[in-house]
Amino acid sequence: MIETKPERGPVLSLAERDRRWAGLRAIMRGRELDAIVVGSFNGRERLESYLIDDFLDAIVILPLTGAATVLSFSTQRTSRTLESTRRGIAPWVEDLRIGAGGAGVAALLRERGLSGGRIGIVGFGPTAPGETEGLLPLGFHRNLTRELPQLQIEDFTRDLTDFMLVKSEEEIALLRFAARVSEEACIAMIEAVRPGENEAGVYAEIMRTIYRWGCETRYPNMSLQSGSDNIGWGAPRWALRAEHPRVLERGDMVQAEIHTLYGGVEAQVQMSVALDPVDDVLRTCERVARESYEAGVDAVRPGVTFAGVVHAMEAPLLRAGCWGKTPLLHTMSFGATGFTAVNREQLAGTREAVVEGQTTVGIRRGDLVLTAGMVLELEPNACIGMQRVNLGGGVLVTSSGCEELNQLATRVHHRA
Repeated sequence: MIETKPERGPVLSLAERDRRWAGLRAIMRGRELDAIVVGSFNGRERLESYLIDDFLDAIVILPLTGAATVLSFSTQRTSRTLESTRRGIAPWVEDLRIGAGGAGVAALLRERGLSGGRIGIVGFGPTAPGETEGLLPLGFHRNLTRELPQLQIEDFTRDLTDFMLVKSEEEIALLRFAARVSEEACIAMIEAVRPGENEAGVYAEIMRTIYRWGCETRYPNMSLQSGSDNIGWGAPRWALRAEHPRVLERGDMVQAEIHTLYGGVEAQVQMSVALDPVDDVLRTCERVARESYEAGVDAVRPGVTFAGVVHAMEAPLLRAGCWGKTPLLHTMSFGATGFTAVNREQLAGTREAVVEGQTTVGIRRGDLVLTAGMVLELEPNACIGMQRVNLGGGVLVTSSGCEELNQLATRVHHRA
């Protein structure tokens, strides 16, 4: 294989910082907040990064007026920013301090004369899949409120994450670059999938490509599963426990969810490679998943609701007698998620009945109205019994419809 020479991606300007801060401050004024507090708290989305174009395991305090401040727990983190500055790259925040945590935030608010002020904190509410009850540490909240008992605290989680849903032109440039790198990762996967190779070898080639292009991945980094009837999903088993990577065989469907990340913007793809000959059930699932993807592309446009797109995408599954294990689509970043409940009666008596019977699937934020600049991940999966095909990629909502950001991952690739 002749590898494509990596290209340099775009970078964000200080004008983009000013756009983000001004937009958030407009919301703050509407809610009569004196400041907002945004921390990573080891959450999936690393929400602090949105305010500082960096990741320092830190907490950012953005006041209604004046400069933002970063509180990091480690000098090693801030030293990285200082090194970038030494190379001539202007930081988004110059006030870098050590002393993260509730007490540190309290001291800074006291310094700013906000001991009895009204602040918004990000992290009380849902911030990502698996973080439905928020990610704010109890110790942080306890120390902050003990130090500043007169402080008025409001939840600012959805305000921030909803603001992040609509991308600027600079963010869209990052998105397109990340999507381009995802395409390169898909090529690497096609080349790596062959009988006798194991899952770890495929995983390594995909990640090698992403790193060569100067990108990272976002948790869970990559989902990778293989087999002719493997209904499981998520990170490969050998990445989580002492279990040997599975060796690929003829008849397998090798499937990956790749979370390419560039500049804090994620371009996700669902990539499937079939080691022919695969059986007729998988061929049916492949056809239905592609029909669902096409239905989603046709449905996405400004003014429609998120639920409307979900229903368009579930129609091919309903007609074909397929069910869905994972969402048919979701927003990028966190916001709305669309599961379908069609045809799940076929799970009765299967090995999945025990776990799937404990959950109620549905649509989160179905009333969200699509706006130009939003990004959706169309990731239809079609399942019959315990067999499954998942494919798809990102689409950008435009003024008249949508722009498909990926091509390779929107179809199953067959290897003879």
